[in-house]
Amino acid sequence: MSNYFSQQVTAFHGKPTPEPGFLVGYALLATIIEENGVNVPLPDRLAIVTEKHQRYNTEHWQVFTIRHKPDNDLTSHLAFALKYEGIDLYILKMFFEHTGNEPVLHMIKKEPTSQYSRRVWFLYEWLMDEVLDIPDLKTGTYVEIVNPKLQFTSTSINSTRHRIKNNLPGTKGFCPMIKKTDKIQSFIAKDLSGSIERGLEGRDKDLIRRTAAFLLLKDSKASFAIEGEYPPNLRARNWGKAIGQSGKKQLTIEELERLQDVVIGAKKLKSMGLRTQEGFIGEHDRDTFSPLPDHISAKSKDLPTLMKGLLDTNKLLQESSYDPVLAAATIAFGFVFIHPFSDGNGRLHRYIIHHILTRMGYTKRGMIFPVSAAILNRIDEYQSILESYSSQRIELVEWEPTADHNVKILNETIDLYRYFDLTKQVEFLYECVEETIEKIIPEELDYLEKYVRMTKYINNYLSLPDTKVDLLIKLLNQNNGSLSKNKRQREFDEITDEELSSIEERFQSIFEKNNK
Repeated sequence: MSNYFSQQVTAFHGKPTPEPGFLVGYALLATIIEENGVNVPLPDRLAIVTEKHQRYNTEHWQVFTIRHKPDNDLTSHLAFALKYEGIDLYILKMFFEHTGNEPVLHMIKKEPTSQYSRRVWFLYEWLMDEVLDIPDLKTGTYVEIVNPKLQFTSTSINSTRHRIKNNLPGTKGFCPMIKKTDKIQSFIAKDLSGSIERGLEGRDKDLIRRTAAFLLLKDSKASFAIEGEYPPNLRARNWGKAIGQSGKKQLTIEELERLQDVVIGAKKLKSMGLRTQEGFIGEHDRDTFSPLPDHISAKSKDLPTLMKGLLDTNKLLQESSYDPVLAAATIAFGFVFIHPFSDGNGRLHRYIIHHILTRMGYTKRGMIFPVSAAILNRIDEYQSILESYSSQRIELVEWEPTADHNVKILNETIDLYRYFDLTKQVEFLYECVEETIEKIIPEELDYLEKYVRMTKYINNYLSLPDTKVDLLIKLLNQNNGSLSKNKRQREFDEITDEELSSIEERFQSIFEKNNK
């Protein structure tokens, strides 16, 4: 084992290092775990120590100077990881399963009041659900389990036994972590929620109501389109109504099952609700029909435990001062990674985003938040951030094909779905939130404002049914303010040349003037 501490590397798991260096922190712990034949999902950025005296970061590496090098023992690398890299619950649990409680007992015996000893002690008991034969601490200042400079934290709950402030953003049953990147902190500082209110000030209430109704249908259709479905308007409207009610009812298994019933529509699945069989996302081999999974869903036997953890964490975050977008990403992406239902998971995942943003007061005044439309605009990025979770984990799931061309999972996988890093997903969701607030909602408000003005002009000028007026405006909008000869003959032969010329001129005046 000592070789790991003294051997310099130039690459690790296919990632070249910026210069030769020693693996430290989680990279070293992962190496120790792999000794036991167990692989782990690696953090996006690992740490090395070099013999030079330059401290810097690259996309995949934190590079530390030789004076930062931990001692040649596992406990020093545990402390280094917590100090400089934050908390990776999955690697820590796999490490504890590999080593047992010996490193924890060694740290407590050596430095019983050290903050790192106490943090490792707390994390061991929390993750392993095991109380060690160590007496409760009676003195010492309370320290936070999560360093708020490195990762986002929730409301603290004191653990008097360890004299620790448990500010983990989740429960033992489900606790993704989010790094405090400049990008996320910049989004939070923008107060995008306040921008919605400021953007609606002085707007006509009826216009806001009509815009909200339009965005509701737009978001519903976009959510189906993301799944490659284009349902009849009635089904899209029914799902739109469900989105419009988001935030009003508490999120429970029963409520999610009710929503699955709405989103699936009349053609029910053979098995609705929580899956009783395994599942995967992907294709089948053309010749053998063997599964070719891109993502393997959580084991069906683990679903009650995972969903309880997810819903308990949802309650914890909503009752704290946690940022609503971070909370929405935590629960919504956690849900879709678990994939608890046989169908409808993607649309319910996006519904949960609506639900949490509404319930935590991020969206106000009845304005629907068409986040699915923003996701549809970024569909390739969306697929990439889903794959960034699945690609590392699918290799850790041992499975074999079944007679009905499904998968049979052979190993324990529950921790893959409750302990993971969610930073990329949060950055993506915040980009969608920004686009929704700064572009999609204002553009729809602006369009409807112009639409109302144009409708009034046509009604004062001609006598046409409302449906004809609506069609005329939409055709003009499609054709840059002009009505084609074919469409005029087929739909509007009663309009004279002079009337049409006046309408086209007014349309271009209203719609183009504000676009310049």
